[in-house]
Amino acid sequence: MTNAVAVPVPEAEVAWALPDRGRVGMYGLIAAEAAIFTIFVVAYLFYVGKSLSGPLPNQVLHAPIVLTICLLSSSLTIHLAVAALRDARTRAFLLWWAFTIALGAVFLGGTAREWHHLIYDVGLTIRTNLFGTSYYSLVGLHAFHVTVGLLGLSLVLVLGLGEHVRREHAGRLDVLSLYWHFVDAVWVVVFTVVYVIGR
Repeated sequence: MTNAVAVPVPEAEVAWALPDRGRVGMYGLIAAEAAIFTIFVVAYLFYVGKSLSGPLPNQVLHAPIVLTICLLSSSLTIHLAVAALRDARTRAFLLWWAFTIALGAVFLGGTAREWHHLIYDVGLTIRTNLFGTSYYSLVGLHAFHVTVGLLGLSLVLVLGLGEHVRREHAGRLDVLSLYWHFVDAVWVVVFTVVYVIGR
């Protein structure tokens, strides 16, 4: 009787490739920005309800439901834009990309209108009370990120209209879309903290 020893067969070696630099860089940026937003959210929650004078959040804030739907919908439209470019459907890409910009612009315009109302009609400025300071800091930080995102998306649209964006650029635009998805995800947190919990 012989003892047969099973010799393990080596698996086919899979070549390891470095991860995409753009994607790694974007994840690093998102991690850093998430840390900054966390600080602002914690500060808002710490100071909510501690203002000694009005106006207070429940007196002046109204949940921007339509604007929120616009911004969150833009995550879908940018995804569809990148998917269209991967399939070399340039016209569809441009349409979805422009629609993403339009939805972001509507959101930003709505935020500007809200601020105009709060400052000129209600008298809430960044110096009015703790609520004003924390509100404008947190919402303003998010609005700044939306503005930066819109500038980047608009540059791509201009390049696309000049026929400089092609199928091989889909990977890069997918990386850019990660930033936009991050901005949308952060808004869910900001909306919840400011317009639900903070009221």
